[in-house]
Amino acid sequence: MNDGTTPTAEALRPHAEDQYAEELALLAAADDRPRPPGWRLSPQAVVTYLLGDGAKVTPKYVGPRRLIEVAVSTLATDRALLLLGVPGTAKTWVSEHLAAAISGDSTLLVQGTAGTAEEAIRYGWNYARLLAEGPTDAALVPSPIMRAMRAGSIARLEELTRMPSDVQDALITVLSEKALPVPELNTEVQARRGFNLIATANDRDRGVNELSSALRRRFNTVVLPMPAGADDEVEIVARRVAQLGKALELPEVPAAMEEIRRVVTVFRELRSGMTEDGRTTLKSPTATLSTAEAISVVTNGMALAAHFGDGTLHPGDVAAGIVGAVIKDPVSDGVVWREYLETVVRERPGWLDFYRAARDA
Repeated sequence: MNDGTTPTAEALRPHAEDQYAEELALLAAADDRPRPPGWRLSPQAVVTYLLGDGAKVTPKYVGPRRLIEVAVSTLATDRALLLLGVPGTAKTWVSEHLAAAISGDSTLLVQGTAGTAEEAIRYGWNYARLLAEGPTDAALVPSPIMRAMRAGSIARLEELTRMPSDVQDALITVLSEKALPVPELNTEVQARRGFNLIATANDRDRGVNELSSALRRRFNTVVLPMPAGADDEVEIVARRVAQLGKALELPEVPAAMEEIRRVVTVFRELRSGMTEDGRTTLKSPTATLSTAEAISVVTNGMALAAHFGDGTLHPGDVAAGIVGAVIKDPVSDGVVWREYLETVVRERPGWLDFYRAARDA
């Protein structure tokens, strides 16, 4: 939770438990179902928080309800949760909101990279105190996972497969024994009830640092898909763009839905290798073209329209962002994009302005 160094109202991106505090309090007050030990809400209320109730609780995730139910029920057991999916499928977003709803604290986070050390999983030392006093409780620096174990909270681990295999395996004892040995102090930290772990992994990273079979058995894997339909993806992009615009205090840009749908259409067609009517086969670029990238393209377009345009989102405001998102490899992706412009965009009714803007960009 916010530690007071930056007031929540001034934070560029408030933590979920701060931004949606009213909704969480509303759900807690009306929640009369059984709650697992250490949980602030019942599993049913956590699912409602994630998916919305159509009234006072806004949806945080748009997708199959069953996936969220499986994820929540996993966290109520002794198995950890692994959220797997391609980039942009809201793995981090879902993990943050699950932790906020269950524990009221989404900040116990380890970011996995190729350089992540074992101390990030277990604990480290304040070396000045260690040299002066030797190994003591005061010299020990707990990791976010150790802090979650002590508090009986949900810990989060981003990009699990980016971490070296020996660092990954430091999780095995934590997840199987629910304890973290501290041999230097001849003691251990035992997890309080309510502790569990949510990890995320990009399934395009398979082969980077594969999980050992021993570690994989400690997780229940839930695969988060790309939005099934264009309307769902448009809703996700529109909702997040509105939230980001408010957080960034961008001037309000009217009539953005037409361009949002255009961006989503371009991304979905190039991603799938087929036009939405199923009549034309397309080459796909090397770029992911995720929903998260669509949100970024539209947000950037709104900033252009607000600060350098007439206040209305036009095709030219999103064209440059789309080109930048599609063309990651100047040679192969450039060919794919030009063919798409000439064979699809130029012939599509109502898209001539976008065709010209994208061609110029």
